[in-house]
Parts: sequence; structure tokens; C-alpha cells
Amino acid sequence: MRIRDFRVSYEHDESIWSTATQLGWLAALAGLLLALPFLTNGYVVSLACMLGIHIIAASGLNLMTGYTGLISLGHAAFMGVGCYTAAYFAQRGVPFFLTLPLAGAFTALLGLLAGLPSLKIKGLYLAVATLAMQFLLEYVFREWDSVTGGVRGVNVPNASLFGFDLLNDRRMYYLIVPVAALMLVAARNLFRTRVGRAFIAIRDKDISAEVLGINLLHYKLAAFAIGSFYAGVAGALLGYFYRAMTPEYFTLQLSIFYLAVIIVGGLGSLTGTILGAVFMTLVPEVLRYLVVLGARWVPNATEILSPMQQIVFGLLIIGFLVLEPHGLFVVWQRLRRFFHLWPFRS
Repeated sequence: MRIRDFRVSYEHDESIWSTATQLGWLAALAGLLLALPFLTNGYVVSLACMLGIHIIAASGLNLMTGYTGLISLGHAAFMGVGCYTAAYFAQRGVPFFLTLPLAGAFTALLGLLAGLPSLKIKGLYLAVATLAMQFLLEYVFREWDSVTGGVRGVNVPNASLFGFDLLNDRRMYYLIVPVAALMLVAARNLFRTRVGRAFIAIRDKDISAEVLGINLLHYKLAAFAIGSFYAGVAGALLGYFYRAMTPEYFTLQLSIFYLAVIIVGGLGSLTGTILGAVFMTLVPEVLRYLVVLGARWVPNATEILSPMQQIVFGLLIIGFLVLEPHGLFVVWQRLRRFFHLWPFRS
């Protein structure tokens, strides 16, 4: 092994991509993502767009829950705030490269408000407080007709860049994927700073963190604001992707979905967030494909197997958490160690 593959300094240890191998794999992944719309059909591109949105939203939740220890059950509602904010400004002619940060900023301000209870309560009690925010915002989405369109929903104008309209999924793909990559890099860099280390210290033991001089008020609110910003950007992209949204999408079920993503992938890991999002996005699609495939061979297979999809999906999650409670990230680390040592492992 070449000497540059070892961690030889503190700066080297803190670098995101510290070896030539990592840079090579990164370049290969970037090339694959760039060519994906030309190599696959529209269904796969649409699925990739949704996966990118899920990764952004789940990264924000992992910043709060996995890295800072602040449990939130209102993440879907914050996505809704971002979606409706983007729709409001887009309908008034504001370009999407301004509506995205505006949606994130407005949602972050609301996140500051939602994070106030975290100064006095934590754990299950904080989860209940964020659950109350989820229900409150759902009510606002349904009743504030002038902004959200009420139960009818709202239409989101097409995103446009320098007069080039992003009219279809392939064009939206080249908006969503770069934004997701940018948000992941920003989150990774955050934990190379004092702020990110303060988040982790609060998660591990908030009382000890306060004794060490960490301002709990400042950093807990910052965690809620940053996580909500990610949710707002994801919600805005979701609105641009679907071009029409209703309050029925931003329900508690979606909040639980994102909580499952970070638990299955691995709390406190951005790689785990990606793996969890892939798992939670693709497994239902695979089960749906198996139902369709079974319908070709078994009469009435669709009627028999369709209700079983959610049951099988739930059992897969429960079984996975029982067998590997630390998430897919730990499995990924084991695979990396295996191939790193092979064929010299004992």
C-alpha cells in the first residue's frame, strides 16, 4: 500500500476524500449519474429524482436526530412549508434558483420556532412536541386557501434556467441530483467544523457538553434550523417535480418514512442516509414488480398479493433492525473492510 493511503496528518484525517481510490470511485459515480438519463427509461429517471429528494430530506432529519439527538416527527410538515413557499414565489415570477433558498430559509425560521421546546424537553417528550407541530401545519395546509389552495392543492410553475424550461423528468434530474450532491457535501463539511462537533457532543451528553462551554440554546436551535432548511429545499424540489401538490402528501406517514430511512441506514451517518434512502425507495418498487410479475402466472395474483406489499415491507424493516440495529452503514463498513483486507484476511 502506498504511503499516501495512510492518514499522515490531522488535515489528512479530516479530508473528505483522502485517497486516490476514493477520488477514482467518485469520478466514476459522477460519470454514471451524468449518463444515467441516456442509459435508462423515464421510469428509472423519475425514480432517481425521487431518490435525490428523499436523500436531501433524510439528510436534514439525520442532522437533527442522528447527529444532535433531537427527535422530530414533523419533518414532512416542514417539507410542506418549503413546497408551498416555493409555489407562492414561483407563481409571482420569482426564478427557481431564488425560490429554493427562500423556501429553505423560511422553513429554517419555522424550525427555530419548532426547536424552542428542545430547550426544556428531550426524548419522547420532544417527539410529541414536534408531532403537535406536524398536526398544526397539516391544518394550516388544508385551511389557508389563499396560499396553499386548501384541500385542492396548489400548482407549481415549471422551473426555468436562463429561459430553458425544465419540462420533464430528465431535465429535472439535472436539477435535483446536483442540488442533492451539494447538500450532502455541505452536511459533510459541517461536521468538520466546531458547529458539527457541538451537535455530536449534545447528542452524546448534553449536560457534559454544557459544562464544556457549549451553548445548548444556540446549537439546538441551529440544528433545528439547518435540518428544517434541508426539508424546505427538498419540499421545494418536490413541488417543482410534481408541479402540483396537495396537503395529503405531507402527512405523519411521510415523517415516519424519513425516520425509518435514517434508522435503517444508520443514525449519525450521511452514507447511511443514502443507503437507507435507496433501501426505502427501491424495496417497495421491487415488491410491486414481483406482484406484476406474479400476475402473469397466477390468476388474481394482483388482488391477492397487493395488500401484502406493505406487510412484507414492514417485516423487512423489522427483521433488518433486529438483525442489524446499527443500520446499513455498518454493513457497508464490513464490506469495505473485507475487500480492503482480501485476500490477506485470516
